[in-house]
Order: sequence, then structure tokens, then C-alpha cells
Amino acid sequence: MFLAMEDFERYSTRRWLPTTVKEVEALGWDQPDVILFSGDAYVDHPSFGAAVIGRIMEREGLRVAIVPQPNWQDDLRDFKKLGKPKLFFAITAGCMDSMVNHYTANKRRRSNDAYTPDGRPGARPDYASVVYSNILKKIYPEIPVLIGGIEASLRRVTHYDYWSDQLKPSILVDTKADLLVYGMGEKSIVEFIQKLKSGIPFQEITDVPQTAFMVDQTADYKTNGDWEELELNSHEACLKEKINYAKNFRHIEEESNKMVSRKLIQAWKEKRIIINPSYPLLTTNELDSYYTLPYTRTPHPRYKNKGAIPAYEMIRHSVNTHRGCFGGCTFCTISAHQGKFIASRSEESVLAEVREVTQMADFKGYISDIGGPSANMYKMEGKHLVMCQACRRPSCIFPDVCTNLNTDHRGMTSLYRRVSAVPGVKKAFVSSGIRYDIIFHKTKDEQVNKGNEEYLENVITNHVSGRLKVAPEHTADKVLNIMRKPSFSIFFKLKNFFDKVNAANGLRQQLIPYFISSHPGSSNAEMAELAAETKGLDFKLEQVQDFTPTPMTLATVIYYSGYHPYTLEKISTAREANKKLTQRKFFFWYKPENRSELIGELRKMNRPDLEQKLFGKK
Repeated sequence: MFLAMEDFERYSTRRWLPTTVKEVEALGWDQPDVILFSGDAYVDHPSFGAAVIGRIMEREGLRVAIVPQPNWQDDLRDFKKLGKPKLFFAITAGCMDSMVNHYTANKRRRSNDAYTPDGRPGARPDYASVVYSNILKKIYPEIPVLIGGIEASLRRVTHYDYWSDQLKPSILVDTKADLLVYGMGEKSIVEFIQKLKSGIPFQEITDVPQTAFMVDQTADYKTNGDWEELELNSHEACLKEKINYAKNFRHIEEESNKMVSRKLIQAWKEKRIIINPSYPLLTTNELDSYYTLPYTRTPHPRYKNKGAIPAYEMIRHSVNTHRGCFGGCTFCTISAHQGKFIASRSEESVLAEVREVTQMADFKGYISDIGGPSANMYKMEGKHLVMCQACRRPSCIFPDVCTNLNTDHRGMTSLYRRVSAVPGVKKAFVSSGIRYDIIFHKTKDEQVNKGNEEYLENVITNHVSGRLKVAPEHTADKVLNIMRKPSFSIFFKLKNFFDKVNAANGLRQQLIPYFISSHPGSSNAEMAELAAETKGLDFKLEQVQDFTPTPMTLATVIYYSGYHPYTLEKISTAREANKKLTQRKFFFWYKPENRSELIGELRKMNRPDLEQKLFGKK
């Protein structure tokens, strides 16, 4: 089913990293060097982190086995079946934080898991990194444990956990892991393995960038003498005063977004959490090399006849062009994990993958997405990198577009045309989000301005499957400023442009905006204004969500502490379930069951103007 080939049996499991004793024996191994435990099903595709790290370690000469979604509720046979690795265990909770994967913004258990066959829920535990690590530490206390992936990465320091409503210490504390790799971990893994191969013991490798570990307060450890250090407020100080937690975040975010960052140190009881600086920006050649690894681009055969893996179905015919995002949105974790500086693949690397996709037996001619975290940031960087090296802004485009940022979209237009010209490609869609504020930003170069609008026109006419999805997120400037999003007035420019292009080309496509309720700074008044504004544009909103506090976002820090980390201004947030629900209902003002309650709320606010706009007779 997954391979979409009638002769499925000719595909030997030797093409995948082994997952069972039989597969290990078939490779002639007496013992794996590394055993990687993952909260996701094993999909051997560059969009799945476990596959990438597994292939990277394989390229470095290690024998790597994967245990996907081990059962943690029985006799723990999945944790024992492959025995001990020669070097270490590696753990990732998967492509999502396990708690985000499991629960809605209202803390209700989700009924599906997109990273599991047939979308089946319950295949991983809550706090998967902690559960897996503690099991392995109990069974094999002598074997080191390395953790990584987005769950470990975004919980590397003191963080607020929405689901337990607690301020938790670094995940190193609860997992008892020996080392944490944060961010996109390929370079860290390569350097770490090279040090292991040189004979340095696991526990003595404490000088690899983009790693974190815990030591006694007085312990000595090897470090890079050129690294500058910054001491954060201790975990205990954060517990004592929420403002200390808020102050920490500003430093953490700034260091995450700098080209040359400092080593962070945070005390926890009698221990210290050491977070080494991140690597400099990946080069194009380095990023390209990660996409040339021998992925099968398919789920492991073990999942045959077990149902589709929804996350794989979504990306199986898509191609990622770059990493990073310089938007700096306060509710988003991308910059905390991938950084704000863009690392782009070469056009030839992208085209080579497109050609590979066209050879898939189930490919029908449609590339589902050519994009990245934000589709239109490909190859965008500072015109003068020396200025970027001194920059501390969390966003390159808020509160205004940096004059040093190259916003020329013409290279992307060229890439899309080359992708569309690949034999077998009928249409290549751009499904990733587009930052339209960059497109409408006026530079001093009229050719760039013209090229940017031509890019958008090309996307609307050639790369949209009937609906262009964008994310204004809110309509109120007060909330948008906290979100680090542009004024809603720019959305009007987008809509006018979109409608004009559609009319000129005889198209009947839809513009689909995303919005968030209950974000810090948003009250019923702002939500009512949002409802009225979007009604005036003839939108009946579909793509909406309630703000979910997730580790290591500025908005989450405000939600928990009540303070903006940069200004230390107090900001209110809807925390109670009933208040959050009321805000959400303003999205759906047009539903009869919401009318009475919302009219009551508008009358409490003394806003007859909004009542008339939403519910008055025309």
C-alpha cells in the first residue's frame, strides 16, 4: 500500500535501517552501534527527523537500528529485543512534542496521531522522551542515552508545561539523559560521532556545539575557551518569581537567533545545565548533502496492510527547499529549533529530488508542496552578513522589514518554473505558508518590487490548488504587535491583488486566512472586532485555532508569567476554559447557537456598533 507497487515483495528490508532482530541478523551484524527509539512510525524520508539522523549516523560508518513506537506498557520487550548497543541509545519523541501530539488547546485527548499507521492514537506515551529514557536507564544503566528532536530541543531549559500547568526544569533532569542535541542535529551528531571514533569516552564529550548536558555545580568539564558564557536565572529563582522566567526567555531567544551565540548556564539544585552555543548557519553544500542520503522515501515494510500514515501521505510528493524562519512569530517554535537565518538548498538539489519524486510508482504528476517553514524565504539573507552578525532582532521583518534583508523573489519564480518543467510534473503546488508582507514591502529597487508581485501572481495562477492559505492571525494591531505580525491592512492589499489576478485569469479560487483566538493580549473586544472585520470581507472562517502554550515560545512565557520578556510590561491572557471558549465562538458568530451568548457579551462591552455589524439587519 505504502510503496504503491504491485511487486512489493521485491523490496528487501535491507534497504531500510533494521527494526528487528531478524533484520539485524540479515545484515550480518552481531550488535548495533546505536539503537534509536522514536515516538513516530519509521518513515525513511528526509521530512522525518529519525530517518535523517539514522542515515547521518550510517554515513559516519555506524550500524544503526531503529525501534519505532516501542510498547512502554507491557513487559518492555521492545526495549530489550535488540539488546545493548555498542555505543549509545538515541531517543526522539518524534516530529512533534508528544503533548502537542496528544492534546488539543482545551487539553482534550486527540482521537488520532498523524505519525502512526491508520492515524491510531495511543502508540506513544505522554512525555515520550522522559518515559523512553527512564526505561532504558533502568534496564541498561551502564549505556549512555542521547536525546534529541523537537520535544527535547524546546525543553532544554526551564520551561512552562501547559498540560501539567507547571514550570519544569530542563528535560535533562527528568530524562536523566547523558546528552541532549538541540535544533536540527546533523552537525552535532557528526562531530560527536567523530569524537567517539577518536577514542574519547561518551561522558567526556562536552564541547560539541548545539548540545546540552548536566554536571555538578563544582565539576570540571571540557569546553571551548573561545565561547562566551551567560548565566541564566536558576530554575529555583524562576519558580520563586515568574518575572525571572520571563527575563530568561529574552536571553534564550536572542542567543537562539544570533549567528555567533553564547554558552548558556542554568543552575538546578546542586547541578548546572550547560547549553553549548549553536553552530553557524549551514552551508548550501551541507544542507544538500543531507538530501542525498539513501532514503527509500517510504514507510518501512513492517506497516504493510496496517493503514496509511497520515503525516507521510501529506508530504510523500512534497519537496522542502530551505530551513529556518526570520518571521519571529511569538507563538511559533521554528526559530527556537531551526534558527531565524535561512539555510537553502541549491536549485540542482531541489530539482534532483523532484525528479526522484516523479519516479515514484504512485506519482500522478502533482508535487504537493515546494516550500519550507515559510514558502517565500528561499535564499533570502542579509545583503551584508557582517550586519547580521551583530544583529539581535528576533525578527527580520517585524516591526518593519530590515533594510539589510534581500527580499528579491525572482529566484523563487525561476525555481518554480524549473520545477514545473521537469518531465512528469503536471503541476507543482506551493502549500506552505506565504509571508505576504515581504512581497508587498517596497524596496528602492523597482525591479525587485516588480519581481515580487510577479512571484505572487505566478503562485496564484500556477501553484495554487483552488485555495491560497495565508496567516494574518488577527485583525487588531494591539494583538498583532504582540504576535510580531504585520498590520491587517496589508491583508487587504493581498485580497485586492488576489481578486484582481483571479478576475484577470478567469479563476474562481479562494483566499483562506488563518486566525488565532485567546492569544496573549487578545480579549473579547478584539475578537468581536475580528469577527466584524472578517464578516465585512465575506469570510466565514474555517482555518482557526485556540492559542496553545507550547515550550519555548514568547507567547507561552507571557501566558504563564504575565510579563512580556522584552519590556516586562504586564499583559493579560485568557486562561480559564470558559473565557477561551467565548473568544473562539466569535470566529463562528454566524452559527445560530452562538448568537445569544455573543450578543450578551457585546452588550456587556457596550458595543452596539459591533452588535449591529454582526447581527443587525441590513
